[in-house]
Amino acid sequence: MNDNRGSFSSRLGFILAAAGSAVGLGNIWRFPYLAGQNGGAAFLFIYLLCIFLLCFPVMVGEIAIGRAAGSDAMGSYSKLGNKRWGYLGLFGILAGIFILSFYNVVAGWAFGYFLEISFGDLLNESDFGAFFGNYVNDISDNLFFSLGFMIITAVIVSRGIQKGVEAANKIMMPALYFILLALIIYSLTLPNAMAGVEFYLIPDLSEITAQTIFDGLKQAFFSLSLGMGALITYGSYVNKNQNIVSSAAIISVADTSVAFFAGLMVFPLVFSQNMSPTEGPALVFMVLPQIFHDMGPILGRVVGGGFFLLLCFAALTSTISLLEVPTTYLVDQKKIKRTTVVWSLALLIFIVGLPSMVSQGMVPALNKLSFYRDRDFLTFIADMCDITLTVGGCLMCIFIAYKWKIHNMDHELSIGNDGYMKSFLRKYLHFTISYVCPLLLGVLSILIILEKFIGLENIW
Repeated sequence: MNDNRGSFSSRLGFILAAAGSAVGLGNIWRFPYLAGQNGGAAFLFIYLLCIFLLCFPVMVGEIAIGRAAGSDAMGSYSKLGNKRWGYLGLFGILAGIFILSFYNVVAGWAFGYFLEISFGDLLNESDFGAFFGNYVNDISDNLFFSLGFMIITAVIVSRGIQKGVEAANKIMMPALYFILLALIIYSLTLPNAMAGVEFYLIPDLSEITAQTIFDGLKQAFFSLSLGMGALITYGSYVNKNQNIVSSAAIISVADTSVAFFAGLMVFPLVFSQNMSPTEGPALVFMVLPQIFHDMGPILGRVVGGGFFLLLCFAALTSTISLLEVPTTYLVDQKKIKRTTVVWSLALLIFIVGLPSMVSQGMVPALNKLSFYRDRDFLTFIADMCDITLTVGGCLMCIFIAYKWKIHNMDHELSIGNDGYMKSFLRKYLHFTISYVCPLLLGVLSILIILEKFIGLENIW
């Protein structure tokens, strides 16, 4: 590892940063609504199974690649493989740039909602569906809040790994858990809350369908920020004396716990107001504000503001890692000063995100894409990035098993882990990375493409 690049100051610093990368809007926003649409506990069961069957091995592999090479995603694949494999790393870096371009727009919505609920008049609205439609169609608010969010992200990343990324996550991750647990305690005191808990924790296996398995597998992989080089990048800053396998296990548990707790917070709130848990993406921005409204002007501001502050923290920990991936690439490969790279990338990515921002009604041509089943441009970019992540994860497993070679991964994982070479886990990782993960991710990639362009309802 190049010592001039810096490194995480401790194992805890790495774990919090990597967990922060994994924890994001997908945990607090996407997971609850997918669980609601797929039978609650039935979806949770599939999700947890997929985390440890598919995602944990991929996470271990990504971190091992990064630490072994001590470089950015493209540099790591090039160093451990060859220049052609390096394009896989570049593929992930570009995917991260496009993810951040639309992710920052949605993060801006969350930031705006936090301010509007805590200090504005949002809870006085009578139609939260209409408010949200008008809100995302307002260019002035979107520009201001999204730009603000990008500036905060850039300030943190420009300070480097220890003083920026690590220091920020050491504050935000504990704060995120504190807010989340406080909201759970409150939600469990509400009338009919136990009906939400029962829906979420007591599985009815008859609810498990092909769609449930597909959504659970997809959410598990995306939840951990795999396939785009983020954990390769973070892994490149990890000291050699750290145990990668146990660190990956803790990161997986941390990310999964946030998603689990998010469901434990949301469903008691929803059931306490006798609302349906199957509202889909509207759950956070339309249904929950109605619930906060019904709590009254003071309690609604406190609980609603706390929820959207939680959403902002989750988004920020992810935008930091998304910006760090291309930053590390340009610092490593082009030898450009970090501050110059960060602010240039932040401006570029913000501009790239403008079409996504105005695609929610401001520009009709971007609101309904005829070649994409009349969906908007933001959805199109998000969906294309979904595909690149699963393809990237599949190719990464093939790279480890058949190019870098599995015994080289074993050597890297044994550093800082004396018992690894004789453990059952070694055999498990061999089998899953060589066979299970490439197969599942390959099939998942094909199904996602079919879902986006044809619709799985026409296939199941």
